[in-house]
Amino acid sequence: MDILENIMTNKYPFSLQELPYSYDSLSPVIGEETLHFHHDKHMNTYVQNLNNALEPHTDFHDLTLENLLTKLDCLPESAKTAVRNNGGGVYNHQLYFSTLTNPNNKTKPSESLQSAIDRDFGGTDEMLTQLKKAALSRFGSGWAYVVTDKDGVLSICSTPNQDVPDLTHFVPLMTVDVWEHAYYLDYQNRRPDYFDAFTTILNWDVINKNYESR
Repeated sequence: MDILENIMTNKYPFSLQELPYSYDSLSPVIGEETLHFHHDKHMNTYVQNLNNALEPHTDFHDLTLENLLTKLDCLPESAKTAVRNNGGGVYNHQLYFSTLTNPNNKTKPSESLQSAIDRDFGGTDEMLTQLKKAALSRFGSGWAYVVTDKDGVLSICSTPNQDVPDLTHFVPLMTVDVWEHAYYLDYQNRRPDYFDAFTTILNWDVINKNYESR
């Protein structure tokens, strides 16, 4: 099951999705300690808090994660903020972890995705330059994404905290986590260095599937 299918089918109670690689696979770009800390502690907390927020609201147990995040206004006020924050945390982390791979696993955009990148950005380097600008300009904690609309047109966006892009209009293809816990053990405050290293471990095979599933 690919990442977007997982997000669109999983329902309450949500569980911590295992990493698709070993904890030392991303080293030296992202260290084993960072992955244990980031995935096992931070992401797991979002999963647990999301389930806790939804537990008393049985009318929403049949909604998928994507449904929940696109229908926040339908949730009771007592659950809305917790689902927004923690549901977004689960969604963003699933996307982030799934689109990374071992530095030696060289992948590349598919023909159709590369064509869209060339058309909408003028090339992969320019796309990553724009993504880096969005990531570095995000004040405090948040995310930067490459997204597509239903017609396959690509763009860059950024969100604060654990907010997600507008999922009624866009399909996120990949994201970079710019919360400090994602990189501080490996890069301290050097977010630009973290971003540059991050681009060397992108799993384009997964990103290609995300593009085709729009």
